[in-house]
Amino acid sequence: MRTVDIPVQTPYQVRIGKGILARGGELLHLVHAPCAAAVISDSNVFPLYGPTLLEGLEKAGFRAFPFVFPAGEESKNLEVFGRAEAFMIRSGLTRADLAVTLGGGVAGDLGGFAAACFQRGIPFVQFPTSLLCAVDASVGGKTAVDLPEGKNMVGAFHQPSLVVCDTGCFATLDSLRFADGAAESIKHGLIADPKLFDRMLSPAWREDLEETVEMNVLVKRSFVLGDEKDRGMRQLLNFGHTLGHAVESLSDYRLSHGQAVAIGMAAEARAARKMGFGKVHEKEILAALRACGLPSQSPFGAEEILEKALRDKKRAGNTLTVGALADIGQGFLKKLTLEEFDAFVRLGVEA
Repeated sequence: MRTVDIPVQTPYQVRIGKGILARGGELLHLVHAPCAAAVISDSNVFPLYGPTLLEGLEKAGFRAFPFVFPAGEESKNLEVFGRAEAFMIRSGLTRADLAVTLGGGVAGDLGGFAAACFQRGIPFVQFPTSLLCAVDASVGGKTAVDLPEGKNMVGAFHQPSLVVCDTGCFATLDSLRFADGAAESIKHGLIADPKLFDRMLSPAWREDLEETVEMNVLVKRSFVLGDEKDRGMRQLLNFGHTLGHAVESLSDYRLSHGQAVAIGMAAEARAARKMGFGKVHEKEILAALRACGLPSQSPFGAEEILEKALRDKKRAGNTLTVGALADIGQGFLKKLTLEEFDAFVRLGVEA
């Protein structure tokens, strides 16, 4: 089992290994005394892994109360969030108790936000079961739900107390969901780790998933430390997301998060190069996307994407900051005026 320390204001660890879900209660006991635990999971994941986690929690002295919501991004909304809060009240949870999330990014975002808001905040622990959640969403403390107007528009920063990543859970992912995690891995390589990017160009990254997850967590940690609230260089983790979130939302989430981010990375790199501040040609990105079975072309036009992107939470007044690449593994931030961002979107989408 690999361990990565995340020394933020309230430090925690990311534990990575195959088969460690069964030890979930034992590992949780190391950071929290036995108590009531709301286990927040979705209708796809819970039947697969819920019984194993519940058994481990109960053996360690925790009283587990499962809250299972319909699987899919469509459930990451205020209505399901409200149901989760009401469930925790009915289950008798107090501020001495905690929430446990079991699943992918939707369970982590929704459950983490429910924990952040319940009685003004209780601890939560993440058990990511998707590659996407393991390499990205489970680390860093971003929690949120979506609105019809945009993705992750209502949320809070709330760091987990522990992340337990059982790479054996990835065996039940279909090829589409597996590729979602590859998209974020490619992004991490592009902005900060050329070795990770090179790894994503061949099947090597699939052959040792523990090492692949660890490399991604180390990149994520490097941006989270010193910038927990996403006011500085942590914004570079949004490379591909400014346009990607717009594409994802426009598709009514028929395009997965990884697919949308892949499209966003290709478009944003293309736009930055055409505008003269990005040094990496998109051909390198396209090669990595093809190797991982990810798309690169937006099905939506510039006007649609621009309208949606201008509502993004990354906008600050009349400016919007985007990520760009000086080289593979060397990302930087570029602040654009709204007029410049208009050109950025058009140059990125129009290949």
